[in-house]
Amino acid sequence: MLDLTIETSQVHQQLIDSTDWNIIETEFDPTRLHHQETVFTLSNGYLGTRGSFEEGYPNDSSATMIHGVYDDVAIATTELVNCPNWLPFVVKVAGERFRMDSGEILNYERRLDMRLGIVSREVRWRSPAGHTLEFHFERFASLASQHFLAIRCQVTSVDFEGDIEVEVEFHPEPHTQGVKHWKTVKQGGLDNIIWLHSQTLHSAIELGMAAKLIVEGEEVAPVRVHQLEHHSPKLVTTLQVEPGKAVSLEKIITLYTSRETPTPAEAAMIRLVAAPSYSTLLAAHIAAWDGVWQESDVIIEGDRLAQLSVRYNLFQLLAVAPRYDDRVSIPPKTLSGFAYSGHIFWDTEIFILPLLIHTQPALARNLLNYRYHTLRGARRKAQEMGYKGAFYAWESASTGDEVTPRWVSDPNGKQVRIWCGDIEVHINTDVAYGAWQYWQTTGDDEWMRDYGAEIILDTAVFWESRVEWNNQRHCYDIRDVIGPDENHDRVDNNAFTNLLVQWHLQTALALLDWLEKSYPDEATQLAEKLNLEPQQLELWADISNRLYINHDVETGLIEQFEGFYNLEYVNFADYEPRTKSMQGLLGVEATSQKQILKQPDVLMLMYLLRDRFDSKTLQTNWDYYSPRTDHTYGSSLGPAVHAILACDINQPAEAYTHFTRAAMVDLADVRRNAHEGIHAASAGGVWQSAIFGFGGVRMTQFGPIACPNLPPSWTRLKFRLKWRNQSYEFDLTK
Repeated sequence: MLDLTIETSQVHQQLIDSTDWNIIETEFDPTRLHHQETVFTLSNGYLGTRGSFEEGYPNDSSATMIHGVYDDVAIATTELVNCPNWLPFVVKVAGERFRMDSGEILNYERRLDMRLGIVSREVRWRSPAGHTLEFHFERFASLASQHFLAIRCQVTSVDFEGDIEVEVEFHPEPHTQGVKHWKTVKQGGLDNIIWLHSQTLHSAIELGMAAKLIVEGEEVAPVRVHQLEHHSPKLVTTLQVEPGKAVSLEKIITLYTSRETPTPAEAAMIRLVAAPSYSTLLAAHIAAWDGVWQESDVIIEGDRLAQLSVRYNLFQLLAVAPRYDDRVSIPPKTLSGFAYSGHIFWDTEIFILPLLIHTQPALARNLLNYRYHTLRGARRKAQEMGYKGAFYAWESASTGDEVTPRWVSDPNGKQVRIWCGDIEVHINTDVAYGAWQYWQTTGDDEWMRDYGAEIILDTAVFWESRVEWNNQRHCYDIRDVIGPDENHDRVDNNAFTNLLVQWHLQTALALLDWLEKSYPDEATQLAEKLNLEPQQLELWADISNRLYINHDVETGLIEQFEGFYNLEYVNFADYEPRTKSMQGLLGVEATSQKQILKQPDVLMLMYLLRDRFDSKTLQTNWDYYSPRTDHTYGSSLGPAVHAILACDINQPAEAYTHFTRAAMVDLADVRRNAHEGIHAASAGGVWQSAIFGFGGVRMTQFGPIACPNLPPSWTRLKFRLKWRNQSYEFDLTK
């Protein structure tokens, strides 16, 4: 069983030593290198950069990913690529390069200041030759001016007198998990500036990057360009130091792609030449973060671990949300790792969107507009599969066409068929649900008229052709699907899917009625565009009324899918202790024959449609399905949902266990896969569990109300929510 007290872990010590705004690492452990690279990721709504060291480290996994920069790849069709590295900053002391794996580390601290959006590092280092110096690095990706990045390095001599040499450059052609995606078109340097013009090999996205090196203060040290044939240019300077003397240097970087401008290299150069100082850029960046936190912070008193972990999860989502681009969305690993190829899943609408809808609605609108812009891809998918309307890709990239791999290799090299792209159809209702929730909360009628209605209605059209009439039962079936619980695929009448399809069709009819009354001309145009006929709308109503659900009226228990009750029950305690999922232990085929859930299915349905189920029904289904769910190593999407529902059935202590499992998933590497990147859906679920679970917030036609059920250790929960252009502040205490 997972030990959630984390009593002896380095993570726990970091949190004890920190303020409520700082993640602090006080000992460098090379065995945790890739995990910590994830933890110290910085993003700014345009790009994300993993927390690798400026000077590099053996076998590090440095990466910068930019929203929307995809390139072709085998199997996964397309992937978000590792972009040229802007970090390289090397200091040589009497010819010896400062590195964390060389010489002796006398003192070390790395800090992520979430309030300011800065990663910094303090190192006291003794070189192999015995020279002692102190290094202070700090860097940020500007939230105020998204094309600016900056690094400051201060070097202080303790006992060394002599020259230090500083080199800064780019790494122009990084690989993405062994796959090459970039070619260098041109590069060069002049005065104190270097520049790079690159292009992806298949998608032909161009990237332009420029950097300048500035020596701060009164130090007179010329910066020169150093370039050898077949090598990238570097900016180099030499400074003299003596004991007690500090020198400070700044690397300012500008970065553009052809997604924003047809001449990204030129744009980067022009912007860099006129760039403000490091201090000015930093001040604007801090001010931008201050504005974000004013609307989105969650204050918890009585539990510092909860406070810090909640802020960490919020920080990573608020940092990565695209601010000026509505043709991209947030991948399940944000921009912090390569897992899932940077594709877009239901994670965004169901788990991430609520935070933004209620605190940063403009950013929520950007994410939903991505779904509008990819409607054509969804229509192509539906047509190719023989269905009507729009069928959203289970995994989506630039165009909205399906990019889920059809086959992958298992650990033994055997090819396994992946069915999600074909039959995990609940994605359609997930997108529609996100669009509806945005509208209900913001009252943004114009967006619903111009964008949302088309999304909700055309995805509803899809269900006409996806359902099947069952003549024996006189009802409609939705057969051969995968629900959220992916341990069981190719099942019939999945309750999560069917009940949300029912909701979807009912909602579409209500929406069309509103549109006809409020915007009759637009309603007529949209009905013509989507070929909506009166008999279709009657069919929608009929389907929604007669979809098959195996719901025991007396007990309230809902069968997850047809035949679930016939599967073998498994007592998880028989397999403890374990460090992998039940599916990992038993295998895919064996798990599919047992009552082992990867994540809540029926229970998640009851959360999304909270108003449709009474507490008795929830309790009945909780008692049945919670013991059958792999809470520790199943899906990271599950614990936050369980935390919310545990609050609904008045079990705040159990809710806190689930909440902690979600809140610490990256900081404590709870699932032993944090090296792959941030768990974005879990991060969004953490916010929902704090607000809708412990805060007990419910949305009403008059605005949000709260009925708190705080964990035993919490003495206060304070947050703000937006509803219909008004801001509501909640200050909840015991």
